[in-house]
Amino acid sequence: MNWPTVIYNEEVMREGFGIEDVGITLDAKVAFLDALSETGLKRITVGAFVSPLFVPQMGCFEEMLRKFRPKEGVTYLTFIHNQKAKKLAEQYSPPLTIEEEFCTLFLDICDVHQRRNVNRSVEQMMDSWPEVIQNAKERGISKARIGIGSAWGSNFMGKFSQSYRFSFLERQMGLLNAAGITVFEIGLHDSQSWCLPHEMEEDLKQIKRLWPEVKQFNLHMHNARGMALPAIYTALRTLDSDDTVIIEGTLGGIGGGQFGGNGRASGMAATEDVIHMLEGMGISTGVDLDKVIDCVWMLEKIIGRAGFGHVAKAGPRPMNPDAFYDPNMPGVESLEAVKHFKLGPKAYEKEGYSPWKHPISGPYYQGPRESKND
Repeated sequence: MNWPTVIYNEEVMREGFGIEDVGITLDAKVAFLDALSETGLKRITVGAFVSPLFVPQMGCFEEMLRKFRPKEGVTYLTFIHNQKAKKLAEQYSPPLTIEEEFCTLFLDICDVHQRRNVNRSVEQMMDSWPEVIQNAKERGISKARIGIGSAWGSNFMGKFSQSYRFSFLERQMGLLNAAGITVFEIGLHDSQSWCLPHEMEEDLKQIKRLWPEVKQFNLHMHNARGMALPAIYTALRTLDSDDTVIIEGTLGGIGGGQFGGNGRASGMAATEDVIHMLEGMGISTGVDLDKVIDCVWMLEKIIGRAGFGHVAKAGPRPMNPDAFYDPNMPGVESLEAVKHFKLGPKAYEKEGYSPWKHPISGPYYQGPRESKND
């Protein structure tokens, strides 16, 4: 199958640590970011220039930028939400990369979440768009990104219809087209974890019917209800080979917003699970999954609990004889013993029991053999 081009953006430093314990030390964050940089991930959002009054977890952000070790070939990004943030980012470039500037119109279409998040209503946000567009034109910006948050529904207002969410995309598109600014990207953010896979398919098909010129999509998928990975897979199946999709997720699937009602349980698509799926589908990522798993285990020690992802717990599918499980290992029950996939037999030394009297053999198993595709 001809898949779309995939750009993966790692958000754990901003989206993840942005809701974790404010007491996590600067040294821990720096060590973690240094390890993360060695995994082969090419794009890492490392934080945001925001007031520590509202997001105290970002209070050490600038010091972290001065202390970590940038890896050549890795693009380090920050969330640039206004001109003040842009000017601060420019002071730290490098290591930060300031990407091409576009006119960006974004709106959380849940009026309650919009107000709780930024103290501005949906109407107030839309009223600001003409000024945003005019400012972009004066600076010679000719391309734009549009997007909506809480796209599929709200914990405060319920399920949103397709016509409701598209009314906001159509308004954004109309204003920009009238100003002579070309929209090249559409973002769909599941801020409150309401998306279901069939809705993702229907919406992407509708976007392509209405605006076939748009070839880039941004998916920011929270995972409070376990639908992030199925929705991402559906997007990959729905988009064309000449499309590009930016997928945003976090190591361990941690993250979430303080104002949606699900807190840390919001989570996100877990990086280790997404990378495992992409590679299994034949979409090369250049990411070393073994190093990613190391980073997930490191992250879990830092936050003091298990992440939400699966591959760092059960391991990737063993695809060659060297990775196949020993058929004569004891019964495995604990999560610590499961780490044998990476740590070897020492992981299950104290585990379970071995009820069989003789080593397992027979016509279907004669020792490790080359795996074959069906």
